[in-house]
Amino acid sequence: MKLRDELPTDHRLATVYRYGAAFCGAALVAFGCLGFADRLSPFNTAGTTLAGLSTNGVLSVISVLCGAVLITGAVIGGNLASTLNMTVGTLFLLSGFVHLFILDRSANVLDFGMTNVVFSFVMGLLILTFGMYGRVSGSLPHDNPYWRQRHPEQAAREDARRRAQAPPEVTGPASAARSAFTEPRS
Repeated sequence: MKLRDELPTDHRLATVYRYGAAFCGAALVAFGCLGFADRLSPFNTAGTTLAGLSTNGVLSVISVLCGAVLITGAVIGGNLASTLNMTVGTLFLLSGFVHLFILDRSANVLDFGMTNVVFSFVMGLLILTFGMYGRVSGSLPHDNPYWRQRHPEQAAREDARRRAQAPPEVTGPASAARSAFTEPRS
């Protein structure tokens, strides 16, 4: 199964993807800009804290770049925003796991502390949730565009059944004249 095969091109879930990416991207850009404002040295691992998280110049650059990628996805929107949210969210989760294992080692060049690891997990899950919202579930409603894309035959049968049950719609001048006689006057 290819991911692109199941993506509908136009759906109302895209607003969730856009707002989620914009919100998380803005938070990351703000954190990175605060690091730039403090003029942090690039590879300082002395434990400089900012907004409760330990940071250095390189982590500020990475935060701004990740935030800019998410904001760009929010501007473009649609399926790209969803896929981008899922990708960046997964990278944040992986970063949390990697930094969990290198906390007190010399390989910790980004100066991650335990609060950074927790932040990475929380932000990753949040971004990932925004990306997968309405897209991944065992019981998607039948009007969901992803369900319809995955089950085209059943969606066509349901549409045909719905059209057969709907009363016929009559339009034109003859129907307007007919309704004038059948509608009660007040």
